[in-house]
Amino acid sequence: MSIRYYTIILPANFRLENIAMGPIDRSNFSETLLAWYAKHRRELPWRDHPEPYAIWVSEIMLQQTRVDTVLPYFERWMKRYPTIRHLAKADQMEVLNLWEGLGYYSRARNLHKAAQKIVEEFNGNLPADVKLLKKLPGIGPYTAGAIASLAFGQDEPVVDGNVRRVLSRVFNVEVPVDKPEGSEMIWELAADHLPSGKARDYNQALMELGALVCLPRNPTCDDCPVQAVCEAYRLGIQAELPVLKPRMKTPHITVTAAIIRQKGLVMITQRPQEGLLGGMWEFPGGKLEEGEDLSSCLEREICEELGVRISVGQAFGVYRHAYTHFKVTLHAFECALDPAGQEMQQNGVAAIRWIAPKDLKDYPMGKIDRQIASRIYKELLERGRDG
Repeated sequence: MSIRYYTIILPANFRLENIAMGPIDRSNFSETLLAWYAKHRRELPWRDHPEPYAIWVSEIMLQQTRVDTVLPYFERWMKRYPTIRHLAKADQMEVLNLWEGLGYYSRARNLHKAAQKIVEEFNGNLPADVKLLKKLPGIGPYTAGAIASLAFGQDEPVVDGNVRRVLSRVFNVEVPVDKPEGSEMIWELAADHLPSGKARDYNQALMELGALVCLPRNPTCDDCPVQAVCEAYRLGIQAELPVLKPRMKTPHITVTAAIIRQKGLVMITQRPQEGLLGGMWEFPGGKLEEGEDLSSCLEREICEELGVRISVGQAFGVYRHAYTHFKVTLHAFECALDPAGQEMQQNGVAAIRWIAPKDLKDYPMGKIDRQIASRIYKELLERGRDG
């Protein structure tokens, strides 16, 4: 009888204990996590801050934004608006200007609106109740839970991207976590393992583990305090989790913008309050439609938005930017208003201003329009130096 030999390829992290049968004992999961957090937590200006307002601001800023990016914005914000009442009294344009560069500008608008509502309805005090928090602009289930637990010590779970990743790996959640079924499972896991009276540290520990150890790519599993109870580590499938629904192809949009000058001033328009970059200022223009060339697009858009005719001149530059769900290529052109006698209108724009280049910095803009504004001012300075 011949003897056959088989080669078995094991995961790189395979250990003998991985073949143990039966369910993993996760009874000390929370305690282990809390002990790790007490030793490895980062010192952050909003962490353990005595003002619930600071926790709220930080949580809004940290949505889809890295801690290192948020730090200087948080410091400037708290210096400018040290209390909810200071924020409520502020002008929206000033608020957006302070937020500029942080992106997702609806967050700033909602912070401002919510502050005004808190002053009107809660005497300037952020409510501790989750149901009341969810009624404030810009506060959903995650942010409400974060404020309630981190600022007020309530036993409320939180689930952000870091928590979702940690729990999906530790408990091997096999369904897409960005679909209702998977999301519900993650929230249940977060709640089930929340130790009574310790939600503040428990929630921060989960988020900290995801930010420092259980990374989206190349997690440092050898440094993980809960490695022994992590199902993904046992199976060697960390890179495959969390499971997400298939991504759609990112659409690409071509847009145009007009630089219209008059008596040393340049025209900018304000976007409507609702929608992308709501309330921000920009150089007027719009989306290229099928069958159009760039000049025809710009002429049509200016006529539709402002009710005037323009002549499209030389190209000013090509600018690119990637938003969350689409990419943009913007073509800017020097333009001139056709002969006088045209009455300017506001069709789809909130306001129109003629601004001196040196004052463009005072008007909050998205990344592309800020690049255009900076170039206009730079070229003006260079012409001045040249005499």
